[in-house]
Amino acid sequence: MPERGHILGIEGTAWNLSAALFGEDDVIALYSSPYQPPSGGIHPREAAQHHASKMKEVIGAVIGDPSEIGAVAFSRGPGLGPCLRTVGTAARALALALDVPLVGVNHCVAHVEIGRWACGCDDPVTLYASGANTQVLGFLGKRYRIFGETLDIGVGNGLDKFARRKGMPHPGGPQIEALAREGEPIDLPYTVKGMDLAFSGLISAASASTAPLPDVCAGLQETAFAMCVEVTERALAHSGKDEVLLVGGVGANGRLQEMVRTMCEERGASFYVPDRKFIGDNGAMIAYTGKIMLAAGATLDIADSAVNAGYRSDEVMVTWREGDGDAAFAGADMIGGAGARGAEALVTRLGRDVVKRRLSKGYRAPRLDARLIAERTRAEARLIAAARKAGVPTPVIRDVTHDSIVMEYVKGEMLKHCLGPVAVERAGEMVGRMHAAGIIHGDLTTSNIIIREGVPVFIDFGLAYVSRETEARGVDVHVFFQTLESTSRDYERLSLAFRKGYAAATDDAAEVFRRVEEIRLRGRYL
Repeated sequence: MPERGHILGIEGTAWNLSAALFGEDDVIALYSSPYQPPSGGIHPREAAQHHASKMKEVIGAVIGDPSEIGAVAFSRGPGLGPCLRTVGTAARALALALDVPLVGVNHCVAHVEIGRWACGCDDPVTLYASGANTQVLGFLGKRYRIFGETLDIGVGNGLDKFARRKGMPHPGGPQIEALAREGEPIDLPYTVKGMDLAFSGLISAASASTAPLPDVCAGLQETAFAMCVEVTERALAHSGKDEVLLVGGVGANGRLQEMVRTMCEERGASFYVPDRKFIGDNGAMIAYTGKIMLAAGATLDIADSAVNAGYRSDEVMVTWREGDGDAAFAGADMIGGAGARGAEALVTRLGRDVVKRRLSKGYRAPRLDARLIAERTRAEARLIAAARKAGVPTPVIRDVTHDSIVMEYVKGEMLKHCLGPVAVERAGEMVGRMHAAGIIHGDLTTSNIIIREGVPVFIDFGLAYVSRETEARGVDVHVFFQTLESTSRDYERLSLAFRKGYAAATDDAAEVFRRVEEIRLRGRYL
């Protein structure tokens, strides 16, 4: 750390221009000037013009003695290109004028790091819910891996889009939250694909509804937030971690905080959410992350400091954290003598069988909860049998009720605990067979494949459905690849093994893998 130890951080990825000064162990100053569009949503060029006109005011409000500044950190991406370039130009000029190092900070990673600092948590699963980004992140192998994310629009942008259609000013989230308190939630589409989400259909259905506006707002919140909490719980169960951190502007919503807290209490996990001034976009998160990056030597040459509008959190090598996050991925979720609890259900041994009973979720609205339990139990039993008929190893079904399935106990090891090219290749072959039969698993993770005597047996078909569309197959494989990458350092070799097995079982593998790449690219800043 230079003798001039204060770090200046500048945030300006989208609507909010913010600057902060971080000292040795605390925020010294924080000042923001948000762009407020006269109508409609954020226009990138107009937001950038706002940032340029307010830059001197915002930075001047936090700088005391310029000689005390030891580095300049800026939001390098992801974000709106014109806004990022405006902030990047200001940061470079300041770093040159003050003759101090320049640090380019990933906006998403900064949300996680300021949350860890402000809350005192160690190794959480992070739900990052903002306007353009909706991701579930976890630390593994010196990177923040993405367990799941939106496949279309961010939850905040979705809420704002609905609000505009209903004549509400920007930002729409707080007004939707206020109206939702007065309403009874209506039924709306619920789209979870493994640990990924899709909000477009939900927003379209809510916008088209003729129900009273408070009821629509309540239904929209309950559905969107339940989706977010569900995928967070899936990541928590899959990773074996025991902390959950909520960050991002949408995380300021009281109902979302309540739902995440309830889920954590039901699972025995610790819940953390930073103060409001740190939860949304702010200069302090850039300044603090810049500080710890600087201490690790992660600085930029001016020539290499171009902004990156599609800067993924999993592209950042996290050199400033001790450990690598591997220890959390333990075998605690294997079925032992007393059974095991997954994200959705309690699985209990019953002699040579198991009983899988879906649990009611306290964070979900009762009617939505009952609907999902019944729908998923029926679908799981039906499609387990269909997959088995298609030559895919699955448990034998013994009995089915409205919330439970009695099935054969599969003795073996979860794929996530025995990852190797041979096992993954065989899993790929079975997924190819499944897809050739028109069955989409819907939750294709390495926790839902058990290796029994070398043979992959597929379980947990609660999100499964019937489709022969390339998009559906691509999403299924994308979910598997994303989960594989979040749990293994040997992703490239294992993904090639999966591709080989998949191609051996279906004629249109090349088309499916092209679609997988398209889906992956959609996850860039939206």
